[in-house]
Amino acid sequence: MAEIKSELSRELNLFHITMMGLGMMIGAGVFLGIGNSIYIAGPGGAILTFALNGLIAMMTAMSYAELSSAIPHAGGAYNFARIGFGKGASFMAGWMEWFASSVAGSVYAHTFSIYTMRYLETLGLMSWFPYSEEIGVKLFSVIIAGLFIYINYRGVQETGKFGAFFTMGQTTFLVIIGLAGFYVAIKDPARIQNLRPFLPYGWRNLLITMGFTYVAFEGFEVISQAGDETINPRKNLPKAMILSVFVVTLTYVSVAFATLVSVKEGMPGVEAPVWKWIGSFREKGFGEAVSFLMPFGNVLLTIAVIFASTSALNATIYSASRVSYALGRDNMLPGFFSRISRKTKTPYVALIFTSFIILFIAVLLPTIHVASSASIMFLFLFFLANLSAIRVRWRMGDELIYGYKMPLFPLFPIMAVLIQIVLSVWLVHMSVIAWIVAVVWISIGFTVYNTFSRTRAKLSPHDIQILEEEKVSPEEDERYRIMVAVSNPENSIRLVRSVYKLCSAKEANIELIHMVEVPDQVPLSDAHLYMLKGKEAIVEAMLYLAPTFSLTTTVRYCRNVSRGIITATREKKVDLLVMGFPQKSTMAEFRFGKNVDQVIDKAPCHVILLKGETDKRAKKILVPISGGPNSTLALEVAIILVEDGGTVVPFYVAGVKSTFDMAGFLRSSLEKIGLNKNVDIESKIALGDDVAEGICREGLSYDLVVMGVSPGIGFTRGKSIKVPELVARRSTFPVIFVKETSGVRSLVRKVL
Repeated sequence: MAEIKSELSRELNLFHITMMGLGMMIGAGVFLGIGNSIYIAGPGGAILTFALNGLIAMMTAMSYAELSSAIPHAGGAYNFARIGFGKGASFMAGWMEWFASSVAGSVYAHTFSIYTMRYLETLGLMSWFPYSEEIGVKLFSVIIAGLFIYINYRGVQETGKFGAFFTMGQTTFLVIIGLAGFYVAIKDPARIQNLRPFLPYGWRNLLITMGFTYVAFEGFEVISQAGDETINPRKNLPKAMILSVFVVTLTYVSVAFATLVSVKEGMPGVEAPVWKWIGSFREKGFGEAVSFLMPFGNVLLTIAVIFASTSALNATIYSASRVSYALGRDNMLPGFFSRISRKTKTPYVALIFTSFIILFIAVLLPTIHVASSASIMFLFLFFLANLSAIRVRWRMGDELIYGYKMPLFPLFPIMAVLIQIVLSVWLVHMSVIAWIVAVVWISIGFTVYNTFSRTRAKLSPHDIQILEEEKVSPEEDERYRIMVAVSNPENSIRLVRSVYKLCSAKEANIELIHMVEVPDQVPLSDAHLYMLKGKEAIVEAMLYLAPTFSLTTTVRYCRNVSRGIITATREKKVDLLVMGFPQKSTMAEFRFGKNVDQVIDKAPCHVILLKGETDKRAKKILVPISGGPNSTLALEVAIILVEDGGTVVPFYVAGVKSTFDMAGFLRSSLEKIGLNKNVDIESKIALGDDVAEGICREGLSYDLVVMGVSPGIGFTRGKSIKVPELVARRSTFPVIFVKETSGVRSLVRKVL
């Protein structure tokens, strides 16, 4: 009988998830942040804090939008990090996100309580309350948090409806405040003077306030959590993220401006300069200023705060419970975290644990420092998400289906990463405790991962796992490393025979690897059923190489062979990768075959591709050259492979306007190679415009042809199909294609 599974229901449309994002952002961050920003960075600093944070948030939102459109599942950055960097990074992303969202929820509950009690006190309705204001704030926080925990339990449709209602309310009132501010400034231009001096404390303090208020811009994260419950997620998730950040940035800047012009110099109780008076109230500065802005200012302020804090609280509870659900779903946390209520279709166990964190923090921890901790956690989280966007596009861009791709990639995620590092460091000037809390929580996460999650985590379809790994003889880490990718017993001996001399010349350690590609419809747990042919190929190669060389063997399974090989070359720190030419390849779409193309483009090491009977003895080798590192490597490989006393012929097809310096190239290349073998070097230049045809005609007279290949470099002459591709199609003689990787390009590939 087939297993019956529970899953989340898809009921959220573009409007719902946009409102969820706005609700997550327009909360306590703006109300607590405006007064503190004015106090720390001055009037212009407060406006720039929200404007510049909006730009940074938009950069990160584009990364989230791209990743969510390709990976539309509950978990957000947790899923992105899993695919980009593996289960260790993904666990820490989910762990930080769970804490940050939960802490943000307790802050929003506190904000609701503080402003609600403030208004009730002005009406004289709190005289009956027998306890202190601090206890009252905590009690109200528990009540309001408990209410929205219940709303979240009722189900995603109720969550979306209540969230949309409250978000529309809060946005409407904040827009009214912003418009009132512009109206007052136009009617009384003298109030613009409240913005002077614009940056009294300089840019340094601006960085502090940007780091502290960054939590107010993380609403697009909650949108990414709704991937399993959104209608048409590949299109609606990116739209909601970009739209929500745009709307909230305009709202924040407008409200910050309105706060500064709300008060006129000389009003009763207001000391000049106005911005210092507002800033002196710190987190209450926004409320004190806006109460002067319009009739019933206190009433409107209280309504706005109630709507904003409750909608944000609703969204944070949703976000935190969904990411802990995703951790449980993948066995990163105990499996009961992924239990879903049959009645409401909500992850009720994850919601219970999330509720405990929110209520615990709301009752016991100071608001200002925990809010800073939330900001620093989100900065860390977004840093990882931006890196994941770069890495996923680089490594898997041709495998995933994107509903949205950011422009000017990878400019925006790189800029966001650099700025987020600066803001994280600068946040220490606002709260040392925030850094302490962050370090403690991350340390607990490392402990949980290493003692529980690492060995229990479910396999992701994108994971690459080792089925068998065996050392046949001791490995010397400092020696040159050659990896040979074998696929079947028929070609394994030919591959290792072809590179035998290379291994000897380099005194190399040899890594034999076979990638088991498991079909999408087959469970990863059945991967071992597909490894027999690969093991036979490795055994054949071992019998040939083991008596002479130090070698290791590895069998891995994955969903994508090229990515598996590239990952292995990084992990093993391989210097040279050897592959066989694919027996079948669709030349209309790929140069040498899909897997080989991706390896050539992205492998962080030298690559050798063997076509034909390259294992036979070669007395005469042709080396077509065009200059550059690939040609130098081709010349070196030819010199190593040619028989002692044989001939290597560097060959160049010259056009009418050709200025290539053959003698200069050979002089510099041979000096670099260090020729210490009895080999004749006889260069040859032929005239012609069809380079590929010239090589194919000349190659018929040689035992072997060795030539360079790399994307966008080499024998192009303005044609869309590169010369190595044409030679691969037309040749009837053995050919070895080589790709050289060094310098900055190699470093980037190893990192990504």
